Amino acid sequence: MSKHIHILGICGTFMGGIAAIAKQSGYRVTGCDANVYPPMSTQLEAQGIELIEGWGAEQLDLKPDVFVIGNVVSRGNPLMEEILNRGLPYVSGPQWLADTLLHDKWVLGVAGTHGKTTTTSMLAWILEYAGLNPGFLIGGVPQNFGISARITDSPFFVIEADEYDTAFFDKRSKFVHYHPRTAILNNLEFDHADIFADLNAIETQFHHLVRTVPGNGLVVSNGREESLARVIQRGCWTPVEKFGSDDGWNIDEQEQVSFNGKPQGKLQWDLLGEHNRMNALAALAAARHAGVPVAQGLAALSEFKNVKRRMEVRGTVNGITVYDDFAHHPTAINTTVAGLRRKVGKARILAVLEPRSNTMKLGVMKDALPGSLKDADLTFCYAGNLGWDARGALAPMGSKAQVKDDLNELVEAIAVAARSGDHILVMSNGGFGGIHEKLLKRLQG
Repeated sequence: MSKHIHILGICGTFMGGIAAIAKQSGYRVTGCDANVYPPMSTQLEAQGIELIEGWGAEQLDLKPDVFVIGNVVSRGNPLMEEILNRGLPYVSGPQWLADTLLHDKWVLGVAGTHGKTTTTSMLAWILEYAGLNPGFLIGGVPQNFGISARITDSPFFVIEADEYDTAFFDKRSKFVHYHPRTAILNNLEFDHADIFADLNAIETQFHHLVRTVPGNGLVVSNGREESLARVIQRGCWTPVEKFGSDDGWNIDEQEQVSFNGKPQGKLQWDLLGEHNRMNALAALAAARHAGVPVAQGLAALSEFKNVKRRMEVRGTVNGITVYDDFAHHPTAINTTVAGLRRKVGKARILAVLEPRSNTMKLGVMKDALPGSLKDADLTFCYAGNLGWDARGALAPMGSKAQVKDDLNELVEAIAVAARSGDHILVMSNGGFGGIHEKLLKRLQG
């Protein structure tokens, strides 16, 4: 068995997770990335993983048994070009994971446009609470665990099953590699405009996933999504349990959970929003397939702490609360702002936005932004490095929206507008230049 892997693009949450579980499995793990930054860099270094900044070809001197390639790596990358020129062995992250660590596991895969990280965390926590000691790989840090990935001797492995492509040499979605026995299809809408032409193209990838689930497995599918109904109509060889519909798992306004119309118990927790109730139903159904009674699943969820960067309070200064959230797609922005609105009532919400995902950078979703921010009182958008006109896109919001190309000017504008009792909701799927700390410092000043 090869004992040393060198990971290209190690600081993404997914590849960082692979690094962690490879290390736990006894591999020597080294890796490189363009930006070696916390929290992933600190998490990796704490586990004794050697990190190298940049893509220098001298890394070949490490002579690993195989190079594991993250999907940030493209042709023209100097290290990758040298690996190709010399005919050295390389493999994608998902393929390495599937072949090396998952082949004898009962994999529970969580797919969907939104809510993957939260639902995967819920499912892993329910199994943990039930004493099943699952391994997991999650694209975020679930606070019940404090780490994003681990491998155990349990037969169960819970994985966030992403539809994004695998690597520059494998354009299938990552999730086709995992061969889950239990698959959650959480929801499905258009996203990742940089790699998918339209919704139909993504539905095709989801159907590839459905084709890999065995007949003795289970597909847990969102009963409210026409897109998922179309996916399953293309052919499904596995029992399906729907959630969010009367002929399956459902939840009412009083948080009472039912399955096929039969009451199952009450969900008691402090998470916000209908989307999280749907996530909970999916996790309960998948956990039941793995042998966890619903009552035990509900008890587990009452102790569930959300993922870092999901409406995470980063600090309160002079009565102004600053939150961090990973939302970046207009649907997620809408849901996140609406969830905070329900929590804070009539208090002012200042939404702060960095459109930095590939889909957002392309501007495909820009016309949906004003509508997604309707529950915010003021919106501040950072337009540094955007390829489209954020001012034009947010013009329908009039004086309720400000756009800045400079981060410090953005912080200043927010600080000037903020007053005691306000809630500042920062949304980005990246580090956003450490804006949370900058804001808290400026508000203190």
